[in-house]
Amino acid sequence: MPIGFFDSGLGGLTVLEKALRIIPDEDYVYYADEANIPYGEKTPEQIAQYAREAVECLRDRGCKAVVIACNTATSVAVEELRQRFSLPIVGIEPAVKPAVEQTGHRRILVMATPVTIRESRLKGLIASLDAEDTVDLLAMPELVRFCEREEYDSPAVRDYIRGRLRDKDPAAYSALVLGCTHFNHFRAVLGDFFPEPVRIIDGSMGTARRLRKLLEQRGIRGGGSGRVEYLVTGGEPAPEALAARAGRLLDRLKRMEKEES
Repeated sequence: MPIGFFDSGLGGLTVLEKALRIIPDEDYVYYADEANIPYGEKTPEQIAQYAREAVECLRDRGCKAVVIACNTATSVAVEELRQRFSLPIVGIEPAVKPAVEQTGHRRILVMATPVTIRESRLKGLIASLDAEDTVDLLAMPELVRFCEREEYDSPAVRDYIRGRLRDKDPAAYSALVLGCTHFNHFRAVLGDFFPEPVRIIDGSMGTARRLRKLLEQRGIRGGGSGRVEYLVTGGEPAPEALAARAGRLLDRLKRMEKEES
């Protein structure tokens, strides 16, 4: 039985790539809700409906667990989904806790979608860490669109980042938290706007590790070979075209990982 992943588009591949690396003895189904991208600018009610439809589809494909590879959908819908469905569900949320722990409560900037920033889940996480005075939030919705166009370091991307940071002092931050799975593709260009030694942190590996632990605790790990099946809503692109795009992005993520190590 495979493990299901879903996101509004291909941003969730940043989590899938980690899962393929540390849980290679599984098969995967990746559901890209291209018909409704971007989630980060939809209403909570819309996002919850999209998430229910995604989990229903993945359950019907025989998935034994589901990963919400989307910070926005996790912030809006993870609790409802866990109540509605019996299969294990793992979410992802901005890695504020490790950022606080690694930086000793120095100032942190969290980049996320507008919905993730508005929702109470992120605010509650920051409050639980007693970090309200040291964590700043910045919505970066256009990065989702740039990522889906595979445009990672163009003059338009740099102009957008520069404009969004206009009222911030990058030198004031000890860590940058990427609170959207699409944003990981911009690690290199974002790093150019922050002085060393700013830490750039995301929650993808932590989510993959939680998935692995859950599978082992439930006694349901294994039985696969790393095969990935791709599903897409809206009819465009076709699953074959989506798989080709996904392959390019997974290869790019692997190269980025090698360059940073």
